[in-house]
Amino acid sequence: MKRNFNFRALVGAFAVFTLAACNNDNVEDTVLPEVQVENLRLDQPNELEKVCYYVDQYWSSSAVLTTTLQATADTNFMNSQMTKIASMWGRSNPTLRFVNDPSNYNSTYNAISYSTGKIYYGYAIYYDAKSKGGDIVNAMILAHEYGHQLQYIFGLPSVSESTARPNELEADGFAGYYLRRPNGYNQTSFAQIAAAYEFAQSIGDYQTNSAGHHGTPPQRRSAVRLGFLLGQYDLTASAFDYNFFYYYQGVLNGTYKMAKNTQYPELDAYMSQYMDELRKIQSGEISAEEFKELK
Repeated sequence: MKRNFNFRALVGAFAVFTLAACNNDNVEDTVLPEVQVENLRLDQPNELEKVCYYVDQYWSSSAVLTTTLQATADTNFMNSQMTKIASMWGRSNPTLRFVNDPSNYNSTYNAISYSTGKIYYGYAIYYDAKSKGGDIVNAMILAHEYGHQLQYIFGLPSVSESTARPNELEADGFAGYYLRRPNGYNQTSFAQIAAAYEFAQSIGDYQTNSAGHHGTPPQRRSAVRLGFLLGQYDLTASAFDYNFFYYYQGVLNGTYKMAKNTQYPELDAYMSQYMDELRKIQSGEISAEEFKELK
């Protein structure tokens, strides 16, 4: 379902992310003389890929597909992050392309993961995310989008509903996991990435009966927190899926399974410390401000 998105409202609301479904070296930015246009026609998302939107909208008919962002440092950062994310999961890179539309810039406030092994990333969402939270926000969005690639490849998520919520929340979890892993973004302090998490949850919605429902803001906070906690352990994509839904049992009501996880006893002992916290995040008992203070 297409949803109109008010970019100006987003700008005012974001501190730092969403979808639907499915270390910066501080190099000085060098503005490119012109965008390298790859072709003039973008693939529009099909029904399956409506599970993998970031902001849930189509590309404008006047948008163009490019291989670069506005600055070489930005392009290099995103390409290096794409390599690192895929490598962490033991995979080769998907095709990463950027979407520009000088005549309708706001229409590029989106990122979409395609089942054909492509990720399209809009100029508008890239630069707004960077201005509000720095490089880590775009690393998180890209890791979320790559989470959908893992879902395509491995037939995930293992939980299904009438909405896109399991796909989206698991992709949030994949992103939180990547940001923590030592062979990923390697941010071990939750406070260091709280702004990126806030960007994600602020794009959540309360359209719980819509097929494109991404999860409520508190659910999205809970999902990225859970992914971050699972980042304590080295997991395959399938093992991540098992554990993500083991502890976040039932995306609709946000209940958490309290029985012993005998398949992963060490992980279970670690996660048992956080069950009440996760429940309180999902229910809203832990506020957005308190969420930023979690360790």
